[in-house]
Amino acid sequence: MAIERTFSILKPDATRRNLTGKINAKFEEAGLRIVAQRRIQMTTAMAESFYGVHRERGFFRDLVTFMTSGPVVVQVLEGENAVLANREIMGATNPANAAPGTIRKEFAESIEANSVHGSDSPENAAIEIAYFFAGCDITG
Repeated sequence: MAIERTFSILKPDATRRNLTGKINAKFEEAGLRIVAQRRIQMTTAMAESFYGVHRERGFFRDLVTFMTSGPVVVQVLEGENAVLANREIMGATNPANAAPGTIRKEFAESIEANSVHGSDSPENAAIEIAYFFAGCDITG
């Protein structure tokens, strides 16, 4: 098992409903540590750049609109196999398919407003972390 870092966003639906503490408790209870965290308001340019890989997909414009609709919490999580652990804690993208006890099963409003984003690989985690945090922003 390897200690690694992953990236997480608590989406506008979660911050609007004051769920940040409850969601972060799930990460911490599962053994992940929050080693960097910041509450921000994404601009359209930030969201378009961050989600640029989806630019040609039909949901891209709605995703950008949603992610800029309110504040988000961007954070770095650290722990044993953090990418996989975070994906398990989040649950399936579609909350109807998410396992009981997962963030999306408990808190998501819809497939789009599913409360959290998480990196899907260690490589993407490194890219996503660097998009929002400098190395000196992350405590070990």
